Parts: sequence; C-alpha cells; structure tokens
Amino acid sequence: MPELSELSKLSPRQSSSPFWLEQITHNGLSPFIANASTYTVFRNVVTDFGADNTGTRDASAAINAAIQAGSVGGRLRSSVAYGSTGQPAVVYLPAGTYLLNGPIQLYIGTVFIGSALSPPTLLVSSSYSASHVIYAKDPNYVGTTNFYVAMKNIIIDSTAVNPSSQLTLLDWTVSQATQLTNVRFQMPLNSAGHTGLKIGEWPGAAGYNSQLIVNDIYFHGGAVGMNVTGQQWLFKGMAFEGCNQAMVVGGFDVVVTHSTFNYCGTCIDASAVSGSLVVIDIVSMNSGNLVYSANYYTPNGLVLENVVNGGAGATVLLGNQNLLNGNVVDTWFKGNHYAPGDSRHYYSPSGVSSRTPRTTALLYNGRYLALTPPTYAQYSADYFVNIKSVAGAPVYGDGVHDDTAAINAILAAYAGSRIIYWPAGTYVVTGTIFVPAGSRIVGDAFGTAISAYGAAFMNANNPVPMVQIGRPGDVGLAEISDMLFTVAAVLPGCKLLEINLSASTPGAVALFNTHFRIGGALGSAVRTSCGSTPGACKAAWGLLHITASGSAYIENMWGWTADHDLDSQLNARNMGYNQTIAVGRGALVEATQGTWLVGTGFEHNALYQYTFSGARNVYAAMLQTETPYWQGGSVSSSSSAVAPAPWTANLVPSDPAFGDCAATGDPRCGMAWMLRVNGTSSDLFLYGACLWLFFNDGKPCAAADGYCQLRGAEVAGAKRAFLFGVNTKSVREMITGDAGAVRVTQGDNWGGWGGVVAAYLFNT
Repeated sequence: MPELSELSKLSPRQSSSPFWLEQITHNGLSPFIANASTYTVFRNVVTDFGADNTGTRDASAAINAAIQAGSVGGRLRSSVAYGSTGQPAVVYLPAGTYLLNGPIQLYIGTVFIGSALSPPTLLVSSSYSASHVIYAKDPNYVGTTNFYVAMKNIIIDSTAVNPSSQLTLLDWTVSQATQLTNVRFQMPLNSAGHTGLKIGEWPGAAGYNSQLIVNDIYFHGGAVGMNVTGQQWLFKGMAFEGCNQAMVVGGFDVVVTHSTFNYCGTCIDASAVSGSLVVIDIVSMNSGNLVYSANYYTPNGLVLENVVNGGAGATVLLGNQNLLNGNVVDTWFKGNHYAPGDSRHYYSPSGVSSRTPRTTALLYNGRYLALTPPTYAQYSADYFVNIKSVAGAPVYGDGVHDDTAAINAILAAYAGSRIIYWPAGTYVVTGTIFVPAGSRIVGDAFGTAISAYGAAFMNANNPVPMVQIGRPGDVGLAEISDMLFTVAAVLPGCKLLEINLSASTPGAVALFNTHFRIGGALGSAVRTSCGSTPGACKAAWGLLHITASGSAYIENMWGWTADHDLDSQLNARNMGYNQTIAVGRGALVEATQGTWLVGTGFEHNALYQYTFSGARNVYAAMLQTETPYWQGGSVSSSSSAVAPAPWTANLVPSDPAFGDCAATGDPRCGMAWMLRVNGTSSDLFLYGACLWLFFNDGKPCAAADGYCQLRGAEVAGAKRAFLFGVNTKSVREMITGDAGAVRVTQGDNWGGWGGVVAAYLFNT
C-alpha cells in the first residue's frame, strides 16, 4: 500500500538526520489539570528516563517510569488523578534494542511510539516469566472505556523465549479512538505457545472491548498471530508469515482487507464470529485453509471479494464441508441476503456468487485504495513548524486564549512548504480555521484538540464550520493526522469539520487517527451544563460534512457525542455529570469524486449517524453506530426525546423529518437513523455495518417485544448501492428500502447480536 506522503512535494530528509519527532521542540500542555505547567507530555525513554537501548540491561523499569510520570511532585498517571483526558503522554523510544525482563503497562492517554526511521526492538529476555509483554488496557477502566491509546513504530521480539512457553506479546483490549499501526510481532517459528496480539478474551479477565480498526501490522512465526474477541473490527493491511494460525477471530462484525498470508496453517479461523465476516482484497500463499467457519453459528454471514488463494487448503471450510476452492474473482457470500430488485428474504447456507462492479475512481492497482498512515519519516525536523513557536503569530493552546487569527496566519503562510506540528493542548477558536490546499497537520494524538467557542457558532439555521478544508472548487492535497475536534460550549451552529477540497489525486485529501468528542470531558461547558433535556443541549449542528465538491480518504475516525463523563473520577464522591447531549448530525457525505471511509464510527447524534445524500463513488469498510441513549421516550409532541426534536425547526433538505412516525404512536420510531443512503446516491460499496443501540429513554433497553428501535438503516432511491455484512442489535426493521418496497426485518435475519444480513443488493 502506498504511504500518503509519497504524494508530497516537499524535499526529502537528509540521510544523516534522526527521526523528526526526536528533534522538534516539544511544548505541549494538559491545560485543565492541577499543576499543568509542570506536566510533561513528551517523554524520551532514553534521554529523560535512562532506558538502556543497547540490549544489554533491562529497560522495563525505565520505560514504565516514563509511562507513569505525572506532574512534578504530583501523583502517577496510574492513580487516575488526571482523569481519562487529562494525562496525554507521548512516550518515545529512539532506535535501538530494549531488553525486557518484565511487562510494560500502558494507561489511557498513552501514545507509545518508536522512531519510524529505525523502529526500536523490545527484546523479550530468555528468562522472561510473565504471561504478557505489553498490557495496553488501562487496569483502572473496563475495556469499553479504554479510549485514547496508541502504539506505533515498534518491534516486539520474543524469539529468545522458549517456543513452547505460553506468552502473549501484546494485550490490546481497548476501544474506539485508539491506534495500533506499524508494529511487528517477531516470534519463533514452529512455536506452540507464543501469541502476538490478543484482544478481548470475552468472557475473561482482560475485559470486553469495542474497537474500530487495527492496521498495517506484521506477524512472523508464533502459534497464533492474533486472537481476538469483542464487538467489531476492521483489520487492514495485516501481513502474516510462518504463523501456525494467523487469525483467530470472534465477534459480531469483522472485516479483513488488504492483507496477506504466507506459509501459515489456517489463515482466518472465524468459528467464533456469530455475525458476519467480510474478506476483501486478500492474498493467501503457501498456506492452509483461508477461512474456517463453524457449524454452530449457521445464521452468520460470510462475504469474500477479490480473493487470491494460492494455498493448498480450501478457500472456505465450514466445519467439515468444503464450500469454496481457489480464487474469488468477484464476490461470493453465504447467509441472509436480498437479491437485486427482489424484496424477498433468501438464505443460502452454501454460498452464492455475484458481481460487484467497483468504480475505477475508488481503485488503486485493481483494489480499493488503501493508504498507510503517514509518518513523515522522509523529512528532517527542518521541514516542520511547531505552531506554538512561530514569531509574530503567538499560539497558546492553553484552553483560554483565542488562537484563531494566529492559526489561520500560520496555515496560510506554510501551506505547501512545511508540515505543521501541533503540540498537545486545547486550541480555542472563535471562528473558522481554514486549511488551504497543500497543508499537512500532525498533532500529539488524543492530546491535541481544536475547540470551538463563541457567538459565531450559535445560529442553528446558519451553521459555520470550525475547521474547513478548502473551499468549493479548490483542488489539491491536505493531510491531517492525530487531532481531536470538540466544542467548549453549547454551539448549535457549529459544524465541526467541513471538507470542500477536491483531491488532486485519489487519496490526496486524507485524515488519519482524527476524532470528534462532544462533552464528557474536562475543558468544555457541555460536560457540566448538559444533564437535563436534549433541547437544552444542542451542542453542535453536526460533526463531519464532506460536501459535493469534496473528496477524502478517512481512516480511523470516531465521532462521539458523549453518553457518559470520561472524567467523573475527578468529581466529589466519584459521581460524574449526566450527559444528555443532542448534536444534530453525525457524518454527512455528499461527495461524488471519491470517498473512502476506513474504520469509522459515529455515535449518539440526534438525527442520524451516517447519511449519504446524492453521494457517488463511496467505499466504506466498517461503519459503527450507536443510537442516543435518551431517545425512544415519551410519545408527547412536546417531548424532545422523539426525533427530529430538538432540531425540528432547523432541518435542512438532507435531514430526515420522521414525518411518518406520528401515525405509529411509538416513540421507538422517532429515533436517529443509524445509516441512510438516499437521493441520487449511486456506486456505494459498504462493507461491515454495526448498527447498535442499548438504551431507551436513558434506561437499559427492555422492550416487551425485544425491539428497542423500529428502524435502523434506510436505502431510498439509490442505485448500485452494495451493502455487505450489515449487523443490528434490538432493531425491528434492519433496512427500510425505497419507502417500504422492501423491509429487512431482524426477525427474518436473526443472527449475531440480533440480526445479520450478508448481502443487501436490492438497489444494485
């Protein structure tokens, strides 16, 4: 897969210079904690904490000390003294070899990152006796609230350990807004005991989890490359070589794409996938069975598309039944499905071949475009500008000062010539931040936030973008990595991100590991003032809007309107603030030239989570949603818990009006659409949709008929809309097609967490 920055026009780094992150000035802040001025975000484990990187002395204590360090004279990060969002830590490992005699423990807010020029090796000692090498899950929190953790540019090497020893290199039981990328698991060949990556162990001690994406990882050797269980995942860019079992996966919705298997036994053991498994753009060589599925989840869905199987085993083995051999040139699926133009439900236990005519606008070398997150390793520190260190344009990032004018001046001055580094902090803006063509922006992941404030964002009938990438008609390149977008107050006219820029080449406009958070955290009045009714907290107009002129590749994005208080442990008696927040819209896509949504999720927005309106040429791998907890309540017309309230007076043409819900008399009708495809939309290729809900009217879902929402997804008027691997929980009508011409019910498609459809092809 090409790295996005291969498209860049900057000059390369000098061969003798180190990785830019090691040289650049680090002056990040965590502005909302006590003693903020003494809290250090960036930590070099060698120069700051004395870790040995020659491989001769144990480095585990020094590395753990770097991870643990809090403010000067303050408590450690493990103490939860800083809250979930107040302790960002970029823990940097320069090149070298780090001998480990004991495990490494990460905590929420940790970015564990090595040199991308020469990734450091964590060498597990031959006498190592612990069960795990790295624990990414913060033990102070359950897996489903372990957000904001990253690990990248690292090699974990267990080849010195007895191959028969039971050893897991990394426990990654975390959830959304996390990043695991460019990590190599080096294990002994013919091992009976080593596992590279383990997630979930549900039920078990490690805890449940809800992730979006793990990407661009390499596994060598070992008994098992990765063993994962949980809600949903996208696994992209995985490479397995010499693993006895490459992937052992369980869960409700799993997508595996752009991955390779070489000299492995079983490639994908999906016997514990109860919902759907989608496998696209895959190559298997010199290996055994590509996909193994068990008989005891017979309603589950299985989809294969553009698969090359040069191995000796079956392409699909169901129990002892060989369902498929050889290559899959186009599309093959088994399970619940709906045929083109046919409203009837079908179930195929043995598999069906079909055609998916991908559009060339979405492809690179015959596969869907897939980019690796840019590291900018090819540039020296001279090509970076610290946004807080530009003379004549003071930027504070302290959560207090208005940084709008200075930020805009810096972005305008350096577009196309420098990469703008944003140290950790909260950058308050009172007007639109304009990102011109040629911009490259990179933050301190999960610690760098742009936060809207002020009168400019108050008019719900005239929304103003907080961040605007290009203007309609602009063409070029823009890259944003490791940023967070939020609001500092209730701002019903704030559209957090608008993308107008048309990519000069496919994928030239791209965002990686960049997320939204509304409420639920220190630094925003939304957290403390939105505990009553939704109508009192129209905190933002919407999160993401890709306009008709825009084009974007987006990988690893979580659009979260808070359902709970992440920093509740800082409150008296450990009581958090109730979060009843009514952001209007999740992601609105109107783009036609090319959109790639790779590992994204939008949750708890009032009208919809995803809407594709007049969109064309869209590829999505994993769309994850949750319905607002406060919806589904009173049927009275004045209740703000029934959509489109509290946005009834502020609807735009692309919004749902819920006009047919009044006749039902059922508040479960007036709940946010999870996924909508409407208007003149065409050529949409959506793989893996997790449409979840857990609450009605703020209480756990307990409807007598088992359905807590009447409708989940809508496909109306679209052409060539391909939906594969659609999963729902507690939704009566999974997909409503063309004003009721087809109704896909959970009752007809039971499986997984409630309902599962392998292929919905009615509009194709």
